[in-house]
Amino acid sequence: MKFIVFGAGMMGRALVYDLARSPGVERVTVADENAERAAQLAHELGSSLVHPLALDVSSMRDVVASMRGHTCAISAVPYRFNADLTRAAIEAGLHFCDLGGNDQIVEEQRRQDGQAAQKGVLIVPNCGLAPGLGNVLAAGGAKKFDAVDSITIRVGGLPKHPIPPFNYQLVFSVDGLVNEYSGKAKVLREFQPAEIDAMTELETLEFPPPYGTLEAFLTSGGTSLLSEIFAGKVRTLDYKTIRYPGHCERFRTLLELGFGSSEPITVGASLMTARELFLELLKKKLPATGPDVVLLRVELRGDGRHTSEILRFQLVDSFDENVNITAMMRSTAFPTSIIAQMIAGGRIQGKGVRTPEQCVELDPLLSELEVRNIHITQEWL
Repeated sequence: MKFIVFGAGMMGRALVYDLARSPGVERVTVADENAERAAQLAHELGSSLVHPLALDVSSMRDVVASMRGHTCAISAVPYRFNADLTRAAIEAGLHFCDLGGNDQIVEEQRRQDGQAAQKGVLIVPNCGLAPGLGNVLAAGGAKKFDAVDSITIRVGGLPKHPIPPFNYQLVFSVDGLVNEYSGKAKVLREFQPAEIDAMTELETLEFPPPYGTLEAFLTSGGTSLLSEIFAGKVRTLDYKTIRYPGHCERFRTLLELGFGSSEPITVGASLMTARELFLELLKKKLPATGPDVVLLRVELRGDGRHTSEILRFQLVDSFDENVNITAMMRSTAFPTSIIAQMIAGGRIQGKGVRTPEQCVELDPLLSELEVRNIHITQEWL
């Protein structure tokens, strides 16, 4: 199996690290517009399987040429490139996965279903943590019930040592963060699909020490196609992001003041948007390093073959200091790497465009995550 990974940043590094250590992988090309960064990553991992490539992903002709000769391509670049990379993968005739996270981009990818099927390739967007792993847990867990009444997905990447005022560090793209906070959350309410403003429906929840009481609120992108799949079958379904208490109110205030707006404004002699300014300020003010933790809880309630009616999946994963890979990198990149390898190895059948909840079986994914020391508990309550 031969893979090409677009992007040599944090997520790209974790993807290449996992692929290079996996049996059956013959080659991993890491493509980045920064030739030095791609070369540094290849050197750092010290694997003869890893080959750097200088490439601008906005040049589709070059992207298609770079894809040829590989089994599967994986996008670890900002989500705005994923629709074009999907088209390139179809043209090149190879499978494709990405980390996803933006509903509009995924819809654009889904419109390429017919072309992908005709070319005989499988395109799987939204393969990361949430959307991704959380969705597979929800869809797979539902199969253990005769009927499901509610599905709740709660996921958060947090610093182990929070620093005010937001008690948050950048564990992935700042643009992706603001996108999640400013969009619409797709949910099910009384069996019907609905869209609700992000950063609403605040709740508290408890995790084992030292985390204790935390907050969770609706954000966009996390449910992917779950609300479509379970419409008319599940009464309530939603996804909420976990943060330390107080984060939601502080961040939402700034968005309400217009800091997430994409309308052009004039600042002195410069023309920019409030969002662009806000993103730059966040990059400068929010820490981007330090040990982190990923917390995940997926709960399903309904009627099943067990005396209890609640099934809980839970994950608490921490920064791996031995290889300098954050918990967010592990829990986002490793599921994506596993799914890509399953596709390339013929363990996921089908052609066209499918999200993980449509095509990835739960138990094989959990088994592969266990191999990587990502332990997800299953408990009937």
